[in-house]
Amino acid sequence: MDEQNLEKSNFIIEIIEEHNRTGRFGGRVHTRFPPEPNGYLHIGHAKALTIDFGIAERYGGLTNLRYDDTNPVKEDTEYVDAIKEDIHWLGFDWGDREYYASDYFEQLYELALQLIRQGQAYVDDLSADEIREYRGTLTEPGKNSPWRERTVEENLDLFARMRAGEFPDGSRTLRAKIDMSAPNMNMRDPVMYRILHATHHRTGDAWCIYPMYDFAHGQSDSIEGITHSMCSLEYENHRPLYDWFLDQLNMFHPQQIEFARLNLTHTVMSKRKLRRLVEEGLVSGWTDPRMPTLAAMRRRGYPPEAIRNFLEAVGVAKNDSFVDVELLEHFVRDALNTQSKRRMAVLQPLKVILDNYPEGHTEHFTVSDFPQDPECKTSRQVPFSRELYIERDDFMENPVPKYFRLAPGKEVRLMNAYYITATSVEKDSQGEIIAVHCTYDPESRGGMSADGRKVKGTIHWVSAAHAVDAEARLYEQLFEDKFPEDLPEGESFLDHVNKASLQVCQAKLEPALADAPLGETWQFVRSGFFTADREDSHPGSLVFNRAISLVDSWAKMQGG
Repeated sequence: MDEQNLEKSNFIIEIIEEHNRTGRFGGRVHTRFPPEPNGYLHIGHAKALTIDFGIAERYGGLTNLRYDDTNPVKEDTEYVDAIKEDIHWLGFDWGDREYYASDYFEQLYELALQLIRQGQAYVDDLSADEIREYRGTLTEPGKNSPWRERTVEENLDLFARMRAGEFPDGSRTLRAKIDMSAPNMNMRDPVMYRILHATHHRTGDAWCIYPMYDFAHGQSDSIEGITHSMCSLEYENHRPLYDWFLDQLNMFHPQQIEFARLNLTHTVMSKRKLRRLVEEGLVSGWTDPRMPTLAAMRRRGYPPEAIRNFLEAVGVAKNDSFVDVELLEHFVRDALNTQSKRRMAVLQPLKVILDNYPEGHTEHFTVSDFPQDPECKTSRQVPFSRELYIERDDFMENPVPKYFRLAPGKEVRLMNAYYITATSVEKDSQGEIIAVHCTYDPESRGGMSADGRKVKGTIHWVSAAHAVDAEARLYEQLFEDKFPEDLPEGESFLDHVNKASLQVCQAKLEPALADAPLGETWQFVRSGFFTADREDSHPGSLVFNRAISLVDSWAKMQGG
């Protein structure tokens, strides 16, 4: 994270600078990134982790990776591994400071016992629905549970029996005894522990009671010596509870700081909703390139520096807002444009036959990898033969006005090769054009005519005899609606999934792409930036994902 972005985060910096002036933490800055391993990280998590790691880097501090693994029903080692890969991909490292909330289960249990002994926690027999009913509303105070005044001895006994597995799921909870009439709903005797007979991904069946986030998080921060616990704005109303637990337990007290979440247009950021997309088969999985997960973006071909540059541009705010996804795409396009070698690929092939070109003859053209860079010194040899493939959209039998590509009697330039003129077409039994017959000008080799005549249209091509078959996947926004999480009552975000968000093409590629390394991105001239798919691409069966088109909508919006 650079200085410019950190200055945008001035409210966080101001807090830390004040702490440094007063010596609250002895000049230390120690942050943590605490993902729950119940899904893949998305672009919103990327904002949080860049703040956590970036702030620590600014002050020469440390950042812990700590998994909030307190709900065994939804958590899995698959997500643990994916999270680590994503963080490293973005360029951050936690060193040897990898922790889990489950590391502290025994300590948290002892802390809960301490609160019981202090008369500040009790075992409650109310069901989850009854707890909600007793909780009251924003305008009405809650009611005390009939079990609130159990003795310390009874609570200690029941809590021990909860741990021992004597009671079924949902039959009892451990709650903090605070104030059922508190204006802040989070302070109305929050649940600290629930009974959950489920196998944990790390502790197995050792536990059948699990701490709630509000109880586990602050204490875990304290145990690790975290100084600044940064989280999204939704936890602002939880801060008094965070502070209350630490104060009652007389523990080292970090400072919780809240910032606005990142919200993108044309997508959803809720893990619950993303999981529904996966489970209902609307996407192929968490890594489907249409998803906002970091793994999906990596698979699609987004470079990590583009995401970091985007997050720097967005900055850090105290109020929630939406960022247009086209701004992210702008940074992706900007990064890829400078690093992606150019290649020719035909996505919707139409055969072209050069009737006056020698049969069986092949020649090669030297083509620059970065033709717009006069300093570029890398190139490849591209074969040329009598039969070629061009884009179907690059030929029109009955051209409209100002159509400058190939048409009967019209001459165009084949990129880096020759001038050609269309003479006739072949059609199938349904009247579909299957081939265009042309003549070529032998004197125009390299794309320049001997007589100096000008040709307006330039199209790309691939030699049919040397073409490499591949599947090209073209992606659009997953949701047609700009704000799929803010819909009228009665409408589901699933109703607004863009059914045309994926188009699959059987493409023809120049032979230099035959051995494209997985994950490497290329600019297919005139078509966009494409990445060799990490999951579905194999030797002899190539798959390329379009990372982004060549049109920069954001730049146009800004007048650029």
